[in-house]
Amino acid sequence: MGNAGLLLVNTLVNLYIFLLMLRFLLQASQADYYNPISQTVVKITQPAVRPFQSFLGPVMGRFDLATLATGFVIKAVSIVIILQVAGFGMPPIVSVAIGTVAALANAILKIYFFALIGMIILSWVAPNASHPGAMLVMQLVEPIMSPLRRVIPPLGMIDLSPIVAFIAISLIDGIVVGSLTRAAGVVGALVGL
Repeated sequence: MGNAGLLLVNTLVNLYIFLLMLRFLLQASQADYYNPISQTVVKITQPAVRPFQSFLGPVMGRFDLATLATGFVIKAVSIVIILQVAGFGMPPIVSVAIGTVAALANAILKIYFFALIGMIILSWVAPNASHPGAMLVMQLVEPIMSPLRRVIPPLGMIDLSPIVAFIAISLIDGIVVGSLTRAAGVVGALVGL
């Protein structure tokens, strides 16, 4: 398999990780489970999550550990397979674990980044939209925006809390995910989407 094939496989795995982390965040933010988009995400990810649910049990509070474990295992296995096929040999397990954590954190940050952009656009275009996608975006970002709004009150009609959220996402991505990616070594190249 050539470099283009490996890149395609890595991209498809990262897209699936994106869906798994979206499922994890929808559960954590207690978004509407019966929303058609939530149902689609659950249906797409359930075949991979089901084996982990059998031994990790049901959701613990707001956090679906089975979905998190599924994402971790899928990404770790994909890293090992891609590096084996590319001819790098077996990477150190610690590097694989660090790279996998970086990939999951990267996916979560990207979800919040895009959801915040969606929230901002919706607040301008359709502030009271009842579309399932709009409602899901609002439910997804509310757990991070609510504490920020308490600390940073709006200035008239201007809400500065999304700017603070974008800065926090950029800092976490640059400092934490960047550090993990560098610590993972060659595995770090397979982290981002």
